[in-house]
Amino acid sequence: MKKHVHLIGICGTAMASLAGMLRAEGHRVTGSDVAAYPPMSDQLREMGIAIMEPYAASNLDERPDLVVVGNAISRGNVELERVLDERIPMTSMAALIHDEFLQGRERLVVCGTHGKTTTTSMLAWIYETGSRVQGQGSSERNGFAPSFLIGGVAENFGSSFHVEEGTRPFILEGDEYDTAFFDKGPKFLHYFPDVAVLTHVEFDHADIYSDLEAVKVAFKRMVNLIPRRGRLIAYDASENVTECAARAFCRVERYGMLDGSYWQAVELRQDAGTTRWTLLRGGERFAELTLPMAGEHNAMNATAAAALAAGQGVPVAAIVEALASFKSVKRRLEVKAEVRGVTVIDDFAHHPTAIRETLRALRGAYKGRRLWAVLEPRSNTLRRNVFERELVDSLALADEVVMAAVFKSDAIPVLERMEPLNVVEALRSRGVPAVLCADADSIVAEMAPRLKAGDVVAILSNGGFGGIYEKLPNAIGAAS
Repeated sequence: MKKHVHLIGICGTAMASLAGMLRAEGHRVTGSDVAAYPPMSDQLREMGIAIMEPYAASNLDERPDLVVVGNAISRGNVELERVLDERIPMTSMAALIHDEFLQGRERLVVCGTHGKTTTTSMLAWIYETGSRVQGQGSSERNGFAPSFLIGGVAENFGSSFHVEEGTRPFILEGDEYDTAFFDKGPKFLHYFPDVAVLTHVEFDHADIYSDLEAVKVAFKRMVNLIPRRGRLIAYDASENVTECAARAFCRVERYGMLDGSYWQAVELRQDAGTTRWTLLRGGERFAELTLPMAGEHNAMNATAAAALAAGQGVPVAAIVEALASFKSVKRRLEVKAEVRGVTVIDDFAHHPTAIRETLRALRGAYKGRRLWAVLEPRSNTLRRNVFERELVDSLALADEVVMAAVFKSDAIPVLERMEPLNVVEALRSRGVPAVLCADADSIVAEMAPRLKAGDVVAILSNGGFGGIYEKLPNAIGAAS
């Protein structure tokens, strides 16, 4: 039976994807949010789903059949309060995905502190390519044709989701963040994976996890859900991953660059924006892989996706073809503009490790060019002082650093709050030019006159960053 489903917090990456999935299934979908920004706001509008702004109790006047409560929504939200007062049926995003879309399907889930979105996108594209390679000369897609849910817009698909009919595999990005105000467990615990990837395990999401041990407990619980017939594809160079995988009941296949790993990348070489390597399977040559992306971390993401797909029967030819034609994900090393010889790049930076790998990749792709790192401390981890030292180490890979003030700093207790000036001064003490600016407008005013042809600007934020992605290129273009 088709329903009217209302999503509170619809512009979250996964929530917007769920809205599209429900719409594709024929349900009537409405949603609300406090602020909409690309790429998910664009995707929703393209699907004809209006975004009600801001939150208001009146948004529920038509009394939906079901309300999905986003994990950013807490008590006091006027829509949530009306839902509770009137006992309108409610659920979480992850629970609804399980109940509505995963029944009777093979669930392939990509988990880890870093690399989830890119790896999930690669895996979905490998499966999509596999559905076409074997089906050449036929209009029918074979059993590899995937449904998927990704925490970003995969550029090969132009979407963050797709739903195939029937019982074909479902590929999901498994998020370790909490599920809803009434369910503080990770979203991936709702997906019950048949096969999973575990990329990295580090301390993150400092707003909901007390320490690294708490993070590891969450991933151990995910591993414990994989059936004996399943597989776990686990990164080989992390002691935390090793610990989390140690008590798996399923087969564990390690991947990475270490000798003895079942899936081993060897002879890795990078040339500008392209990475090539040989992939060994059990010590034997499996494939020669080419990826049109920079960075060793992206080669590892691709290796994980290839390992999972190969073990599920996807042909080697499809894996090779898919990775060679992979187009990345929105907001992952995405070139936003090239103006007057200046390249402006957007990257969804949420953690010092991610920042480090992004800057390393850009160093390899743009050799000999001046690299700027422009950081907005916006994630719940970066806004806290738990990683100030690691943040300095990561940003020191840039030639110039510009930092914005902490996003919504008043929401973080003073003793827990990251102090950008400390980071700036530490960078200066290392000889790295660094400045602190209040907001996007002041950053643009600071940078635009100083940028020169050949410069590469990496804008690092997991949010809208005051529209800097448009403002900076416009200012560069207007500069005399």
